[in-house]
Formats: sequence, structure tokens, C-alpha cells
Amino acid sequence: MKPHSDTLTATADGRTALRMERLLAHPPDEVWSALTEPARMGRWFPCEVAVELRPGGSITFLMPQLSGPAMTGTVTDVEEPRRYAFTWGDDHLRWEIAPDPDGSLLTFVHTFGDRLGAASFASGWHLCMSALSQLLDGESPAVEPDSGELHEAYLEQFDLGHGAVEETAEGPRIRFERQLVRPAETVWAVLTGGDEPAGGEPAPEGFTSGKAPAGPVTEVREPSVLAYRCRPEGLVRWELGRGTGHGARLVLTQTGPRGADAEAARDAWHDRIEHLAARLLEI
Repeated sequence: MKPHSDTLTATADGRTALRMERLLAHPPDEVWSALTEPARMGRWFPCEVAVELRPGGSITFLMPQLSGPAMTGTVTDVEEPRRYAFTWGDDHLRWEIAPDPDGSLLTFVHTFGDRLGAASFASGWHLCMSALSQLLDGESPAVEPDSGELHEAYLEQFDLGHGAVEETAEGPRIRFERQLVRPAETVWAVLTGGDEPAGGEPAPEGFTSGKAPAGPVTEVREPSVLAYRCRPEGLVRWELGRGTGHGARLVLTQTGPRGADAEAARDAWHDRIEHLAARLLEI
């Protein structure tokens, strides 16, 4: 399998489309079989499936490790051997197969609402594509899970790590939202460095930046929230919430700085968060 291109674009309805192309050394009918036969699909897809292979047919995603009812979707396209598509929750997945002198060009498009989760989706599908190629080559798919490096490479490629200075009714606010590769408990331990924060005490150094030194903690809920005063009129808030399944979703905000000070503070937080992300890769 040869990589061709991976891109991220906005759709007309405000959603995000991840497009991945791969050259496969197999004819379209063989690729179609691996994409649509449930027994073969379950060997490279994120889960096993049961499907009515017709437009309007149902598709069920079987995840024995999860409790509760199975997720279902609807088949939207079946054009053998060139197009197969279906919904998965609010997302839409589409595969297109085109003949190529060396076999087939497979184009995959995943359309979704959570743009900041794109690096997680891309790294997961990258591994699925590798497993699909192994299956087509007659091998037993054996792909190592991503330790985080692939996720971070896609995050940089798609430019998903930058924050913004937003105008609010209370004045400027710096805001970062970034998907991390470790769970909230692990991130919290790195940020605190073993120095558990308490209300009224200075925030642990891990929660600060060069432009937002430690002030008194105003809110703490381990391992998800810490807020502190960084100057009389400023507030920094860290929140670690549910992400894409790869790890916690960080939302960091700072109120107070204006003009050039806000830009400098945003840059300082960018450096701090990237340092945190690099540290998490070591764990």
C-alpha cells in the first residue's frame, strides 16, 4: 500500500471531511470484497459489523466490550465495485474504488462534526488502512496501536493546535481546545507534579505559563478542573473533558490580557501546551 494524500476540509454545512487516498496492489473487485463482506471487514475495521448490503439497509456495529445497545447506521451507497457508504451515528463514511495501473486507488472520506478530533480519527483510520492492506496481501492483520506519535503528526499536519484570542462581552479571552493522547488522570498527574492543588494556594507550576504566573487557586476538581487568578483582573481555567477516546480533551482559557499582551499570552500558552503534549508521549 502506498500513501497518496490525507487532507482535511470544511463542508458546505459546516462539518469536516477527512479524505484519505491509498494505492493498493489489488484489483477493484478484491478491494470491494474486503470492504463489504462482514467477515473480512471485521478483520480491519474498528469493530465487527452486520449489514444489509443495499441502499437504505441497516448496518450494526458490534462492540462486545461495550455495554448497552449496539450502534446502528444506514447504508447510503452500494455501487459494486466502486462505491460503498453508510452512516455511523452522526458521521458518514464513504469508500470509493477506482482502477489503477498498479491495482486500485482507494479513496476514503469520513465526514464528522468534531473538527478538533480529526487527528484521532485520521490516526485510527491510518491503522485501519494498514490492516486492510495486510488482509488483501493474504496476511493476518497485525497493526500496533498508535502510542500517540501518529496522532500528534496528524494534529500538526492539520494545524489543530493553535489557540485564538476571542472577543467576549467581558473582554478578550484566550482559548485553546486540543485533543490529548492520554486520559485525564495521567494529564493531571503531569500537571500537578505530585503537588496537589488546594483552594487559595498558588497553582502548581505545571498549570502556568511565562505570561500567566501562579496565583491563588479559585476552583479545583481533580482530575478535570483547575482555575486560578493570574493577576487581579485575570483568570486561567484548565478543563480536561471527554475526548475522542484517544485521551482527554483540553480546554484552556485565560481572561484579562489585551492587545499585544493577549497575543504574547496566547503564544506562551501554545508553547506550554505543546510541551505538555510532548511530555505525554513519554508516558
